[in-house]
Amino acid sequence: MPIFVSEFAEMTEHQFLPKTSYTFLESGSVAAQSPSNIALVKYWGKYGEQLPKNASVSFTLSQCRTETTLSFERKQSEGFEFEVYLEGKKEDAFKPKIQKFFERIERYVPFLTAYSFTIETKNTFPHSSGIASSASGMSALALCLVAIEQLLSSEEMTTQHGTEKASFLARLGSGSASRSLQGPLVVWGKHSRIEGSSDLVGTPYPYAVHSNFQSYHDTILLVDTGEKQVSSTVGHNLMHEHPFATLRFAQANEHLEQLITVFETGDRAQFITIVEGEALSLHAMMMTSNPYFVLMKPNTLEIINRIWKFRKETGSSVCFTLDAGANVHVLYPSEEKEGVSKFIRKELAPFCKDGAFIDDTVGTGASLL
Repeated sequence: MPIFVSEFAEMTEHQFLPKTSYTFLESGSVAAQSPSNIALVKYWGKYGEQLPKNASVSFTLSQCRTETTLSFERKQSEGFEFEVYLEGKKEDAFKPKIQKFFERIERYVPFLTAYSFTIETKNTFPHSSGIASSASGMSALALCLVAIEQLLSSEEMTTQHGTEKASFLARLGSGSASRSLQGPLVVWGKHSRIEGSSDLVGTPYPYAVHSNFQSYHDTILLVDTGEKQVSSTVGHNLMHEHPFATLRFAQANEHLEQLITVFETGDRAQFITIVEGEALSLHAMMMTSNPYFVLMKPNTLEIINRIWKFRKETGSSVCFTLDAGANVHVLYPSEEKEGVSKFIRKELAPFCKDGAFIDDTVGTGASLL
């Protein structure tokens, strides 16, 4: 696993400001793909401008991804001008979020007001269904913007700085998007025990990772493919006055510190304890907020209980995690694929909507197309 060595001792927002003038092209187009990611230690609660109240770490996925083409054409009018298409259909519902994103990042990519943009995007998974489409979508868009900046800039940008800037921009659209640019394990949030970690960008996990964790599968059980009951933005905001928030942030940082030893030693039993505990803690925070939400469905609980039963009976290392929704991510090592896949098809798929699930594996991050 690569060691992350930052180009700067301590990252600041200032280093992501453009350092050269632009040579404006009349028009052009770039394309990128970026995957979703699944947090093992959850980020839930933020401050300032999209900064995390605790550090998190995630597996980058491979098959669950967003592919985005960003076309641009020179214009003379002021302000932002863009259209958004999802799966070939105009999608005005996305415009307010992208408008806010552009407002946040304009000082870092000031060419935004010089062009009219067409954003064409498609997902390989259901949108707004508890799979992090905002993470993959915003990171793909951010990578496209960095690619355009490289086309316009008179000074060549290093690959590392380009990736860091894409992560920095993506974070301003969706916090978890900062973790999708690289892989397979990415940390976001400053943690005293993790060198190079930052609130501003996602960074590859820098320490030893046992072979037990270097080839993992994530089968996503689609219990509910509809719109999420509560948006992530609303959920994060509920942490501001949450009576258990301070303890939760401390718990997450402690779990991440424990994972350093787990990843080094290959202790799958402790990995399971931490990852499942994190999933349940996330949902516990939502169930005890004001207003409160129960995001799990009856079938979510049935699946969890069947995973526990299967693990007890077989000694398997299969475990689950959850995002802020009803769907279940089933994590397991590659050597167990045959047995766990049979278990999923026979025991768990009947509790998914129309029996649907997505087989995915841990991946390496985003790329230009």
